[in-house]
Amino acid sequence: MRRLKNLPGFAGKDTMFNSGEFRVASDQSASKKISQFCVRLEAKQRLRFNYGLTERQLLKYVRIARKTRGSTGQVPLQLLEMRLDNIIFRLGMASTIPAARQLVNHRHILVNHRIVDIPSYRCKPRDILTIRNRPTSHNAAKAESPGGGGIPDHLTLSLSKTGEPAGLVNHMANRESVHLDINELLVVEYYSRKA
Repeated sequence: MRRLKNLPGFAGKDTMFNSGEFRVASDQSASKKISQFCVRLEAKQRLRFNYGLTERQLLKYVRIARKTRGSTGQVPLQLLEMRLDNIIFRLGMASTIPAARQLVNHRHILVNHRIVDIPSYRCKPRDILTIRNRPTSHNAAKAESPGGGGIPDHLTLSLSKTGEPAGLVNHMANRESVHLDINELLVVEYYSRKA
């Protein structure tokens, strides 16, 4: 996890790795030659840790991508960006993806006026997301996403009639809306060599 620094999904969580002993260890490892396997593994781990997925979940997204049309590398990113917990994070309703997952698990999120308590729920275009029973939700909604770069163009944030923040999914996410510095093809290559 230390090597995978600067993950947008864990904004504000990187301070625990900033002590001197970790910097010395990373400087020593920089002089070693890195194998292609290591490069692919690191790309996969960055993607996995950023979205807070298990190995099995990420493998499932890669398998879905192989069966669908389109770029095999971009499809898993689109699927991950359309997860409910990630959209809550991108809208600025939660400071990190784990915080967004907790909001969903505790039944505070409504999708199209219905409670959804599954963080991996795949949102669709024209879905409306709101927070219920959260007096602090007014402070949580901001004009820009905690991941940096503002709210992506596939999402819109507004205030509902009651003053609660409401998010709208405009369309499917595209590669430009993903603010993660990663080569998604390396992840696909990692799993293709294992299968």
